[in-house]
Amino acid sequence: MIRPLTRSPRPSPWALGLAVALGVGAAVAAPLDEPLKPLPPVPLLDVATVELGRQLFNEKRLSVNDSLSCASCHQLATGGGDDKPFSLGFDGKPVKLNTPTVFNASLNFKQFWDGRVDTLEAQIEQVVISPVEMGSDWKTVVDNLTAMPQYQAAFSQVYPDGVTAANVQNALATYERTLLTPNSRFDQYLQGDTEILTREEKYGYQRFKEYGCIACHQGMNIGGNMFQKFGVMDDYFKGRTPAETDLGRYLVTHDEEDRNVFKVPSLRNVAVTAPYFHNASAKTLEEAVDVMFRFQLGRVPSAEDKDQIIKFLKTLTGQWAGKPL
Repeated sequence: MIRPLTRSPRPSPWALGLAVALGVGAAVAAPLDEPLKPLPPVPLLDVATVELGRQLFNEKRLSVNDSLSCASCHQLATGGGDDKPFSLGFDGKPVKLNTPTVFNASLNFKQFWDGRVDTLEAQIEQVVISPVEMGSDWKTVVDNLTAMPQYQAAFSQVYPDGVTAANVQNALATYERTLLTPNSRFDQYLQGDTEILTREEKYGYQRFKEYGCIACHQGMNIGGNMFQKFGVMDDYFKGRTPAETDLGRYLVTHDEEDRNVFKVPSLRNVAVTAPYFHNASAKTLEEAVDVMFRFQLGRVPSAEDKDQIIKFLKTLTGQWAGKPL
C-alpha cells in the first residue's frame, strides 16, 4: 500500500534556530552581491602591542605641555571625532580643519583631508610634531616615556629595542587598526539579513546608487579610497571668504588640478560624526546631503528621495566594544 503524501508540520522557531546554529536542515542567508561590502571583523593583533597602543592613545605626555592625548580629539565614545567643529591644539587655539573620525581610518587609502601621508604611522608622526596640534618633538616624547617605569616595561615586552619613536608610532597604529565598527544594520543586510532594513531604508540605498552618490562613496569603507574636487558641478567656494585650507591637496602637490581637492571621507558612522566637511560648514546630516546634491551631483532630489537617503545613511552606524555608537 502506498501512503499518500502529507505536508510536514511547520517547525517551531526554536527548532529552526537550533537547526541554523547547528548548520542542519535550514539554509543560511547568503551575502548579497552589492558594490558596497561589509566591514571585516576587528583584526586579532598582538594583545600586548594593542594594550600599549591603547595606553599611548590616552597619554597626554605625547603633547609638548602634557595637555593633549589622541583621545582628546578622537573621542571614542562619541563617534571617534571631536565634539567641537575644530579641535583645540596644545595652546588652546582651534586647529584649521575639522577632525575626522579615527574609527575605520585604517581602511582609508590615505590619511588627512589632503591625503599627504599613506599610513597611520606617518599620520601619528606628523600630529605629534604639528605646531598647531601637539607641538612636541619625538626626542622629547621618547625621553618622557622612557622616564616612566611602566612604559619601559611595556615597551620591553613588545619591542627588543624598547622605547623609540618608530615603536611608539607602531604601537599606536596597531591599536588604531582595531578601531573598526562592524555589524552596522547595513552590514547585516549585506550579509544576507534582508529583513533588518525597513522598506524606506532599502529605497534609500537604491536612491544612493541611482543618484550617483556611490561613485565616490564606494568600497568597504563607503569612501576613503579616492580624491575628489569639492564642487564638481558648481563652485562651492564662490562667495565664501577663502581660507588656505580650502585649497586641499593643492597645498601638497601645487598642481592646479588639485585645487579644492580632498580625500573623500568615509560615510561609516556618518550619523554620529557631525559637523561635516573639512571646514565643518554643514552642521547636520540633512545640510550635508543638500550640499552634496548641489555641488557634487548637480541634481535636485525629491523630498522623499532625500529623506530615504538620510534614513539609509543612518543604517551605517556600526558597533564598537560590542555596543552601537
